[in-house]
Amino acid sequence: MPHNGRVTARSNDASVSPFVSFTRAEWAELAHNTPLPLTDADVARVRGLGDPIDLTEVDQIYRPLSRLLTLHSEAVGALHHATSAFLGERASRTPFVIGIAGSVAVGKSTTARVLRELLARWPSSPRVELVTTDGFLLPNSILEERGLMARKGFPESYDRHALRNFIAAVKSGVAEVSAPVYSHVTYDIIPDERVTVSHPDVLIVEGLNVLQPAAVRTRESSALAVSDYFDVSIYVDADPAHVRQWYIDRFLSFRSTAFAREDSYFRNYASLTDEEAVERASFIWDTINAPNLERNIEPTRSRATIILRKGREHAVQSVQMRKI
Repeated sequence: MPHNGRVTARSNDASVSPFVSFTRAEWAELAHNTPLPLTDADVARVRGLGDPIDLTEVDQIYRPLSRLLTLHSEAVGALHHATSAFLGERASRTPFVIGIAGSVAVGKSTTARVLRELLARWPSSPRVELVTTDGFLLPNSILEERGLMARKGFPESYDRHALRNFIAAVKSGVAEVSAPVYSHVTYDIIPDERVTVSHPDVLIVEGLNVLQPAAVRTRESSALAVSDYFDVSIYVDADPAHVRQWYIDRFLSFRSTAFAREDSYFRNYASLTDEEAVERASFIWDTINAPNLERNIEPTRSRATIILRKGREHAVQSVQMRKI
C-alpha cells in the first residue's frame, strides 16, 4: 500500500512468480507526477462499443501505464544509441513495438486506442501508429476453401508469415510498410486497400494471438514469433464468464449499429429479437470464441510483460508487471 509517497507492490508468490502485482489503488498512486493530457471527449472518441471506459479509468490505469511505456521506450532508445556508438555505426533508432493481446470483447482495442492517444502526447514519441492483426486474416474465399470460416480468429485463420514480415520490416526501420485492411462490416479483407506505416516512434500491434509462440521447427529451419519483435507486451485479462456476457451485450447492441447496415455480412442478425440474439450470441461464443480463448489465447497470458485484470464492470482491478 502507499507509504510515504511510495508504493509497495506484492508478488503473487515471491518464490515462483515472475510477476509483481499492484491493486488498482496502488497502481493509481504511481501516476501522481504524470500529466493527464486527455479529456472526456477524447475518451468518448476512442472507446469501443460495450466498453464503458471513462476519464477516471484513463487517469488511474492508463496514465501511469503510458508513463511506464515511455520510460521503457526511452531506455531502449538509449541502449540503441550506446550500442551504435560502441559498434561505430550511425544507424537510426528503430520503432518501439508494443503488443496487446486478449480475448474477443475484453476491450483490448480500446486499450490500444487509449494508449495511442496518450503516448502520442509524450515528447519522445510524437508518431504513434496502431495496427490490428485483423488485416492479416486470410480472405473469406481462402477460409471457405480451407474449411476455416468457423475458426475465424484461430491462429490458422491468419497469414502469420505476412504479419511477421510486416512487423519485422517496421522494426528493422524500413521507411514505409503497408498492411491489408479488414472490414468488420463486410467481415472480410477489403480488396486493394492498404494502411501504410511510415517511420513511427512507437508501433502498437493489437490482436487475439499476437503472443503466440513460434511453431516448432527443425534446427535447420528455426522460426521467429511475432512477439519476438515486441519491446513490451500487454495482456488484457478478465474472467471468461464476464467476457462472455460482454460479448453477448455487444452483440445485442450491434443489431442497431453494424448489423443494421445494408452492406453488413450479418445483416440477417439485425432483426433478431432479444431472446433470439442472446441465443445466437451464446452459441457463437460457446462454439468459437470460448474454445479459441481457452486453447490459444489464454495460455499466452504468462508471456506478457504487463497483465491488466478487469472486473465484472470492465474496470481494471489489478495490474501485474513482469519483474524477470
